[in-house]
Amino acid sequence: MSMDTIQDLFEHGLEDLYHAEHQLLDALEDLESNTERDEIASAFAEHREETQGHIDRLEEVFEMFGEPPEKEECEGIEGLVEEYEEFTEEAPSQEVLDYHNMAAAEKTEHYEIAAYGNLIPLADQLGMDEAADVLEENLREEQDALDELKELTEQFEMDAIPAE
Repeated sequence: MSMDTIQDLFEHGLEDLYHAEHQLLDALEDLESNTERDEIASAFAEHREETQGHIDRLEEVFEMFGEPPEKEECEGIEGLVEEYEEFTEEAPSQEVLDYHNMAAAEKTEHYEIAAYGNLIPLADQLGMDEAADVLEENLREEQDALDELKELTEQFEMDAIPAE
């Protein structure tokens, strides 16, 4: 596929996000099961449900675009998932893992926020106002999830982790 037009950029970004959201659906399940603190695990479970909604909305956008839903490997998310898996292989203490899970989730939220933030203007430029609105809804939910994670991170009792 050549990348010469706004439509090409839009389609590529949409396929990339579609793949990312599918990857994160599985990753959020892992984060939830690897987290001991109930409030953090609940946040991951809630965002997993939202992520399924993001996938459904992306499928709506594909429909509006007149294309079947396709995935373009999202190397950014793949890298973040791989980084997480490598960290867990180090067998961290549960307190360290709980904190790291929140940090890893924050990284993915930042990535998704940037991706949606870059895709929405392309939809606008293509005159796809309804698609832009649907993508904006996903973006707002990603921003809300990031805010919730930041709040949980601020409430985390760092004293539970030895400084050295």
